[in-house]
Amino acid sequence: MSKRDYYEVLGVKKDASDDEIKKAFRKLAIKYHPDKNPGDKAAEEKFKEANEAYSVLSDKTKRSRYDQFGHAGVGGDGGGDPFAGFRGANGQSFNFDFGGAGGFEDILGSIFGFGGGFRGARRGQDFRTSITIDFEDAIFGTTKTIAIEGQQVKLKIPAGIYDGQSIRLNGKGGAAPTADGQRGDLYVEIRVRAHKHLTREGDLILSEVTIPMVDAVLGTEIDVETVDGKIRMRVPAGTQPGTNFKLSGHGAPRLGSDQRGPHIVTVNVEIPKNLTKKQKELIEEFKSAKKGLFR
Repeated sequence: MSKRDYYEVLGVKKDASDDEIKKAFRKLAIKYHPDKNPGDKAAEEKFKEANEAYSVLSDKTKRSRYDQFGHAGVGGDGGGDPFAGFRGANGQSFNFDFGGAGGFEDILGSIFGFGGGFRGARRGQDFRTSITIDFEDAIFGTTKTIAIEGQQVKLKIPAGIYDGQSIRLNGKGGAAPTADGQRGDLYVEIRVRAHKHLTREGDLILSEVTIPMVDAVLGTEIDVETVDGKIRMRVPAGTQPGTNFKLSGHGAPRLGSDQRGPHIVTVNVEIPKNLTKKQKELIEEFKSAKKGLFR
């Protein structure tokens, strides 16, 4: 099911001011807040949809990318909810932990049912631990072995997992207090190391490159670092500072999906500070020409 346009969700025009966007969201949030609509799944979905739209349109950078590329520019290709749960093989469940208490993470918990849950009286103690993985491992998935009280446990980490997300291993926690009881569960929090040049937003990977002013004016080809290795990218003549380019299919996957989002490359232009006499003369000559430099 494709996502609705974020401006349509909030009921504002595409040239709406920040204040108009904030007022529109506040109105919808009050109307559809789960606390005011207990048990109303339709209202919960509308509240979640409005929150997602506001999180993008209230951010100047994200709004600019959304206006240029649509949902694909902000880590949402319309293929599903990036916060949707995922259950893997061998008793693994993937849960979401956003930290804090009493905030929006509790609302998400009430909507999706992650965290908490029924606990039998004869279960063993739940264990919690954490591991740190590389940025690329979070994109492509990996398998790690962790030791918990003598157990050597294999942990399958799915492609697309987020920093701070937890994986639950059923029955890998503490032993049951009685012979007829069940072992507790093991919760493993995943921490993702920051990449030197890349960042991630949902299924979107972001990076920046800086090119000389002359290359921006005349056009060039550059090598862009991605999680898939270096990609040759064409920068057309007349490229302006801050222009975004999309490398489709080189972003991050959504949990449970083989499809990957795009990699967005922001091109910055380096303006030379120290020019030779000859270079200054050339620029002055260009400046005085009928067609100016930036026309």
